[in-house]
Amino acid sequence: MYRCSQLPRLKACLFATSMLALTTTTVLAQEGGEMPPAAVGVIDLKAHPIPVVSELPGRVAATRISEVRARVSGILQERVFEQGALVKEGDVLYRIDPRLFKVRVASAEATLRRAEATRDNAKVQLERQKTLRERNVASGIDYDTAAVNLAQAEADVALQQAALEEAKINLEYTEVKAPITGIIGGALVTEGALVTADGTSNLALIQQIDPVYADFTQSAQDLLSLRRAVADGKLASPAPGQASVQLLFDGGDVYGEKGKLLFSSANVDSTTGQVTLRAEFPNPAGDLLPGMYVRVKVEQAVRQNAITIPQRSVLRTQDGKAQVYVVEADDTAKLRDVELGQALDQEWVVESGLKAGEKVVVDGVQKVQPDAKVAPEPWAPANQQPAATAK
Repeated sequence: MYRCSQLPRLKACLFATSMLALTTTTVLAQEGGEMPPAAVGVIDLKAHPIPVVSELPGRVAATRISEVRARVSGILQERVFEQGALVKEGDVLYRIDPRLFKVRVASAEATLRRAEATRDNAKVQLERQKTLRERNVASGIDYDTAAVNLAQAEADVALQQAALEEAKINLEYTEVKAPITGIIGGALVTEGALVTADGTSNLALIQQIDPVYADFTQSAQDLLSLRRAVADGKLASPAPGQASVQLLFDGGDVYGEKGKLLFSSANVDSTTGQVTLRAEFPNPAGDLLPGMYVRVKVEQAVRQNAITIPQRSVLRTQDGKAQVYVVEADDTAKLRDVELGQALDQEWVVESGLKAGEKVVVDGVQKVQPDAKVAPEPWAPANQQPAATAK
């Protein structure tokens, strides 16, 4: 029998012997057979329409710009608005001394009353001459003279009515009002200054910034190539009102409101070879300010029957060439060169090298060897996998 002190040695010996036997069995199994195929995630390629999106530089511009000007001459008495605030159409911005214009209105009213009195007297004289003529007391010449005097008096009344209206309008113009709704800038004149109706300087500037324009430029050659591709049937033009336009800030953040494409200019800048395009964006919060630099992503066409693959499925050679593993019908992985186009989120557009119906390895690319057997399983993006699988 073994002593108690010899038991640990015996256990260690038995453990070493069993491990040696297990290792030997494993090596023999590997020498006698092949390694199991690597499990990989694959996708079945399907042709589908994708938008042709261009990201272009641009700047924000106000949809309407109005210069506030005086329409009558006088001394500026008061500035009513707050600089940099939102003003509505019809709000009073400045007040010009109205005393002289009130005097002119009173003078025009008095002149009108005098003309009306003269007209009323001419009517009475004409009626008198008419009665006398019927009685054969007055001559026809006196009747004709009375009729002419009445016509002249009525013309004087109309003339003085117009003069009174003009005086009232000029009195209203002593209150300089906002012509449009928008953000008003700084005051360009101060109280006590003399402003003139025929002056070239403006009193303030109002810009309407809801909505706003985004003016951006594109190479004339690129735009011509897109139009030729649409004409040749390689690309389809998006339906009216369905072209998506997005705006990105200088830092890369995406603006929350969608825009719409308005037009592209009919001429090319001779110095840059660029064509100017314009989009319109809602700006309810006033985040977009005129002059702000932005980048515009605009959908200019639709590529029919396009092939896209996840970016994680692409391998790169030392010289930068793109390659993917294609799973054949016998579950053999073949390395294939592909030509990639534009990037769409987490996918590449395949220009050539793949076709619909083929299977491409997405998950487990690093475990695959060229011409080796694989065990393909359907792959789905992480945001589409069920919670149980993610867990």
